[in-house]
Amino acid sequence: MVVFKKLVARQKGIAVAFKKTTVQFIQCLALTSLALWAACCPAEELAATTVFRSGTEGYHTFRIPALIRTPGRLIAFCEGRLNDRSDSGEIDLVMKYSVDEGVTWSPLAVVAHDAGFTCGNPAPVYDGRSGKLVLVWTKNLASARENRILTGEDPPRTVWVMDSRDEGATWSAPVEISATASKPEWRWYATGPCHAIQLKSGRLLVPANHSLGPEFTGWHSHVIFSDDGGTTWAIGGIHEGFTNESTVAELPDGRVYQNMRSYTGENRRRVSYSEDGGLTWSADRSDPALVEPVCQASALSDGVRPLLLFSNPASASREKMTVRASGDGGATWPNAVELYAGPSAYSDLAFLNETTVACVYERGTQSAYEEIVVTRIPLDRLAPEAIR
Repeated sequence: MVVFKKLVARQKGIAVAFKKTTVQFIQCLALTSLALWAACCPAEELAATTVFRSGTEGYHTFRIPALIRTPGRLIAFCEGRLNDRSDSGEIDLVMKYSVDEGVTWSPLAVVAHDAGFTCGNPAPVYDGRSGKLVLVWTKNLASARENRILTGEDPPRTVWVMDSRDEGATWSAPVEISATASKPEWRWYATGPCHAIQLKSGRLLVPANHSLGPEFTGWHSHVIFSDDGGTTWAIGGIHEGFTNESTVAELPDGRVYQNMRSYTGENRRRVSYSEDGGLTWSADRSDPALVEPVCQASALSDGVRPLLLFSNPASASREKMTVRASGDGGATWPNAVELYAGPSAYSDLAFLNETTVACVYERGTQSAYEEIVVTRIPLDRLAPEAIR
């Protein structure tokens, strides 16, 4: 009898051990399968919502988007090119807005139209002190061509400002500010194109660029600023040559970061920092992590968290629209999310809330200029908790 009891106990022990081993094996198999799936399958694709589609709403092509968040709206601006895809010709500034964080969009509204002129390069900024939405932009004759503006054969571009006190529903008449925002010897001129910013001091700071002639050595990024809510404007710091379209962001330590399109032949962005609100800048340097095809880009910071975001086509060609995250003011960029692998070009960024950012960008299947879309990106997909 004693021997029988010992045998039963032994069998029970074997059964328990087998059951435990089987459970461990199944758990291990599940974890291994999950690991293999994660390694082989990309993260869930982030949805894109079309805002502007070329060939619709009375325009041949929509290009050059800018994005701004106001208290009640997410507003997307762009150029509506009437007759063709060219950077010259009759071009309007148009907008749409969303009240549900980019899920649905309003009908198109024309913000600036002047027959016989190109109206372009939107650079919007929301003035949190006055509640005004300020829009800075540029204008030139529709018959003018960039190469002829660069050489002085066609008149230079002019700089304009307008504002809205009802989040883009109505706008003030445009006012030219070229006398204080430009110089007589500057030829080509562009604001942004992307959002501008308001510094903690209240200053409105607009990224811009100009040319002194057709050679890259005479192409310079700069900023313009207003300390009275957009009524009067002045020129801030000017960068070295070989730079062009740019974007700015204020960091938590008060420095301003400027990121610039580069013509040095390296296919890398140029960057610089200001410690005095954009009046002067550190020496420009190439950022080896930020590959570019020589194209516009966007940077974004809320000035509080260490999180700095950057969007551009991360390739030597206009493709692979990517948003990157830095936790050290742009010194390194360890985190990135590719939004779209295909043809893509200009972009802009805006925070929707504390946990989500929106990226508006140009994209298509055959070319990058078929549509302008918005993608909403949860920050937990993009950056570690320590910097968000």
